[in-house]
Amino acid sequence: MTHQRYRDLAEWPLMGTALIFLAAYAWQVIGRLEDSGASWLEAVMWATWIVFAVDYAANLWLAPRRWDWFVRNLHELLIVALPFFRPLRLLRLVTLLSVLHRTVGETLRGRVVTYVAGSAGMLIFVGALAVLDVEQSAPDAKIVTFGDALWWAITTITTVGYGDLYPVTPIGRMVAAALMMSGIAVLGVVTASIASWLVQRVEDTAESVAEAVEEPVRAEVAELVAEISALRREIAELKENRTL
Repeated sequence: MTHQRYRDLAEWPLMGTALIFLAAYAWQVIGRLEDSGASWLEAVMWATWIVFAVDYAANLWLAPRRWDWFVRNLHELLIVALPFFRPLRLLRLVTLLSVLHRTVGETLRGRVVTYVAGSAGMLIFVGALAVLDVEQSAPDAKIVTFGDALWWAITTITTVGYGDLYPVTPIGRMVAAALMMSGIAVLGVVTASIASWLVQRVEDTAESVAEAVEEPVRAEVAELVAEISALRREIAELKENRTL
C-alpha cells in the first residue's frame, strides 16, 4: 500500500464521513438539541472524529518522507488533536468538487470556477453553522437564527459587512476573521479567473485578425509560386526544343 494509493481509496469514504459529520453538526446546531436529544448526535460526531484521526495516522505512516509530511500538515494535526477545532474538518468536503470536475470540461478556467463556487458555498454554510453554534446562547447575541447566520456569512465572505449582524463572542469573532480572509482569497481567485478569460479573448481575437490579414497574402504567394513553377517548366521545354 502506497501513500497515493491509500489517498485514492480513502477519498470517497472520507467524503461520506464528512457528510455525516456535517448533517449531525447542522442538526445539532440548527435544532438546538440538548441533553439526551443531542447525545446520539454527539456520539456520531465523535465517531467521525475517530475516523479522521485514523486517516491522519495512516497518512503519516504511509508518507514517503514522514517528517516533511508532518511539517507541511501541522494544521491536520491541530484539527485531529483538538476536538475544539473539529468543525474545520468539514474542509474535507472539498473532495465533493472532484465529482463536478468531470462535467466542466478540460479547461483550467472551468475547474477554477467550479472549485471557487463550491468552496464559497461550503464556506458560507459552515461559517453560518459555526457562528450560530457559539452565538445563539450568548448574552446580547445578534445572531440567534440560522437565517441570520446565513445572511451574516454571505455579507462577511463577500467583505461587504453591513454591520446589522455581528458576533459578540471571541470564538465568533475568530470565525468571522477566518471567513473574511477566505472571502478575500475567493474574490482573488475570481478576479484572476476573469483576468485570464479577458487575456485569452484578446489573444484569440488577435490571432483571428492576424489570420484574416495573412490569408490573402498567402493566397497571392501561392499563386506566384505556381506561376514561377509554370514558367520554369516552359523554359525547360524551350531549352529541350532548341537542343533538338
